Amino acid sequence: GRSGAHSMCRVYDMVHYGHSNQLRQARAMGDYLIVGVHTDEEISKHKGPPVFTQEERYKMVQAIKWVDEVVPAAPYVTTLETLDKYSCDFCVHGDDITLTVDGRDTYEEVKQAGRYRGGARGWGQVKDVPARRVTDQIPLGLQCPGGRNPWTGVSQFLQTSQKIIQFASGKEPQPGETVIYVAGAFDLFRILWDLKVHGLAERPYVIAGLHFDQEVNHYKGKNYPIMNLHERTLSVLACRVRAKVDLVCHGKTEIVPDKDGSDPYQEPKRRGIFCQIDSGNDLTTDLIVQRIIKNR
Repeated sequence: GRSGAHSMCRVYDMVHYGHSNQLRQARAMGDYLIVGVHTDEEISKHKGPPVFTQEERYKMVQAIKWVDEVVPAAPYVTTLETLDKYSCDFCVHGDDITLTVDGRDTYEEVKQAGRYRGGARGWGQVKDVPARRVTDQIPLGLQCPGGRNPWTGVSQFLQTSQKIIQFASGKEPQPGETVIYVAGAFDLFRILWDLKVHGLAERPYVIAGLHFDQEVNHYKGKNYPIMNLHERTLSVLACRVRAKVDLVCHGKTEIVPDKDGSDPYQEPKRRGIFCQIDSGNDLTTDLIVQRIIKNR
């Protein structure tokens, strides 16, 4: 049931590990977490055009494992009526203040009623992830001394074992589950709605393999990956995915040979456990970057 239900309303554009950490903390404050996501129209009115569409944002938030329910088209101003409608005891927000286009606190009413909880903290600002790299026109990172990529060599996010433990479920595959391995860059939070592999088995157990920054840059070029390995790791761990591997999957993107020219999927193909799937989603990292630049 919804005993102890509470809500958290946000834009959730460019969903990242900081948002996921806030949702993890919010979920720990109660028993059932309902997340309200605003429409494109509401966001454009109060903040400017979002990078992701509302449908994309609904899917991304629903994919985060600490979220029990998503409310589409949530009102930008959180009211007592909204909390009562979804049987929520209180609402949760970070320590930043959100204002309407006319300067009003969007949580003023619920704060006055004592049904507001603040302090769910993320890591850094969502704007920091794309802005610190996407709009820079610096030559490729491989030209730097030591081959360090300036976009991924240093991060404002400090990864610790504790944070990894907090994000990871630690669950082992159970008898009867099909273990599926899927590898990739999973850059710019696309992991949150890109894993259509769940439909390949009745009881899937998904293992996601992340490529090193240097490897991603090798096959994608430019200044990719936008997010470094630490950031991409937490994005994957926040996903609602959970060892003998029964199936190895790749999307419809080109399979780039290894540096020695060999097929990176040679072994799973030899074993007959390789599968190429179509996620049904044509949103690429390049397209996301173009949206960010367009909306600046």
